[in-house]
Formats: sequence, structure tokens, C-alpha cells
Amino acid sequence: MKLMGEEALVQHCKRGENAARRELYDTYAGQMLAICYRYAGGMDVSRDLLHDGFLKVFSSISSFQYRGAGSLRAWMSRIFVNTALEYLKRKEMMREVVPLDQIAELEDVEEEELSGIPTPVLMQFVRELPVGYRTVFNLYTFEEMSHKEIAALLHINERSSSSQLARAKALLVRKVNEYIRRQSEYGRKG
Repeated sequence: MKLMGEEALVQHCKRGENAARRELYDTYAGQMLAICYRYAGGMDVSRDLLHDGFLKVFSSISSFQYRGAGSLRAWMSRIFVNTALEYLKRKEMMREVVPLDQIAELEDVEEEELSGIPTPVLMQFVRELPVGYRTVFNLYTFEEMSHKEIAALLHINERSSSSQLARAKALLVRKVNEYIRRQSEYGRKG
């Protein structure tokens, strides 16, 4: 149960009040875990990243400047994205690459076909991407970063960011088309 408004919650956390910290955690843990999971792809690692991210939030909340509704969530989201990226870099998982000849030509998927695929299935397809592709895809799609911003953040060149996004999209299109084909075949058998 949410007891305080966002601004009051920040002020109480800045004073080191454990009840406020607990409320902050309870209010945002689910959303921040989803961010960690989107990048890490596994729940055990995601829970570890959630813990690490909240340690960073609590240790740096004194520097947070409230700028209106949603600013706390946005600030925390950046911390959790950066925590996940640090983990991937530390584990050198960003080097995972799929050769071009293993990626089918980029086919089109109709928007109406996508609307028939459950969101959890689409997110599973994203989690199955190689780490580098998944990371660039997440940063571009969900964090709305440009290739220039992604390149600076990941210490790669812009062309590499663009190439990884294109490959991620190609792999996703292939997975979506396979799913649609399987569903169509299942429908004919049933």
C-alpha cells in the first residue's frame, strides 16, 4: 500500500528512514526487476541486479533532485539499466555474435499479425536474443536512445549499434514468423 507521494517518499529516504526505504522498494521493485530481466535474461541474475541497483539507489538518493511526477522512476530506471549494463560488461557477455549467414533475410511482419502474439511470447523472443543484440535492442526500443547514445554508453561505434539492432530485428522477425506458422499449422490440425 502506497503511503506517501513520490516527493515525500524521496525526502524521507534522504533522511535515512527505513520505512520510507521499504516503501520505495515495495513500490518500484517489480518495475525495476522487469528492467533487469529484460537485459539479463535470467531471473536469478535479475534478482541480484535488483539488489545491487537498490543499494545504488539508497546510497545516491541524496543527490536526486525531484523534478515532478515520474522523475523518481526515470532516475531509478537509469540506475537499473546502468547496473545491468555494468554486469554484462563485467561478464564480457556483450561480445556474443551471430554470424550473418545464420540470419535470414529481413522479412516483413504485418502489424496485425504481431497483435495476435501474446506479449510474454514477444518478450521471450527478446530474451532469447544474443546478449549484445538484446542490449542494443532494449536501449533503442525501450530506453529510446539513439545509436550515437548507445555507442557512447557501450563503447562501440555507431555502425556497430545500428548493425546489432538490424540483426536483432531480423532474428525477431524470424522467430515471429516461425511462431505464426506454428500457430497456423496448429489451427489447421485442431
